Amino acid sequence: MEKRVIFSHKVLPYLLVAPQIIITLVFFIWPASQALYQSLLQEDAFGLSATFVGLENFIYIFTDDFYLNSIMVTGVFSFSVAFIAMSVALFLAAMADRAIKAATAYKTLIIWPYAVAPAVAGVLWFFLFNPTVGIVTFYLRMAGMEWNHTLNGNQAMLLVIIAAAWRQISYNFLFFLAGMQAIPKSLIEAAAIDGAKPARRFWTIVFPLLSPTIFFLIVVNIVYAFFDTFGIIHTITDGGPNHATDIMVFKVYHDGFLSLDLGGSAAQSVVLMFVVISLTVIQFRFIERKVHY
Repeated sequence: MEKRVIFSHKVLPYLLVAPQIIITLVFFIWPASQALYQSLLQEDAFGLSATFVGLENFIYIFTDDFYLNSIMVTGVFSFSVAFIAMSVALFLAAMADRAIKAATAYKTLIIWPYAVAPAVAGVLWFFLFNPTVGIVTFYLRMAGMEWNHTLNGNQAMLLVIIAAAWRQISYNFLFFLAGMQAIPKSLIEAAAIDGAKPARRFWTIVFPLLSPTIFFLIVVNIVYAFFDTFGIIHTITDGGPNHATDIMVFKVYHDGFLSLDLGGSAAQSVVLMFVVISLTVIQFRFIERKVHY
């Protein structure tokens, strides 16, 4: 028999939820409303004077070739990072789920990269692929391949994708491994008795049962690629060369803090916020229908 918890004190429920409400108001609602308000203004570089311009900032950014390029770059970057990070993490989790010897050490070593800050991860990969002193660049040159991501836009994009995906693999690994260990072993053993090979058991039993985890990680990884990869872009390429890695969140920073276009930067942040919200709604509304719980 279930018993419902009833608070006799009328104020207590509001006190319990007050910290979360305050955090949401201070760190989300208020900054979002400020960005929306500033996107309708044209301000000077010091923010001392402002003129109401309506939707002119939005019209300007959507007719700006550099901003349209950043949208395309963000799409390629975010989906590439999500796909690579989830694919590699799923493979590693499948191996860890089967590991018997040194399983704890194996899992610990895989988790470590998640503790690295994005800016630090960017610095690590920058030195590995530095055109002058990078150890990876040295071996690539020995193999006959010239690497210089400071001049080659495709190489720069590849490098930031690898760096961003590398850091996110650990996070995905934890959830995939937990999802696999929650699957009843009796299902796997029954398939093995019926003669199903490991690969067939994975794709016909394990993978479909992981769909809730996969759905959750798709949302998290795309949001991560949109926002949390700023430090990686900033430390490795600084948006270059020739805007090849100028993703939307980095362009907001560049136009707002370097070019001092406060109104245009606010308009870009509003667009970015609506893009992420729209992607999340689409994922929950359509992709979730294919999820088997």
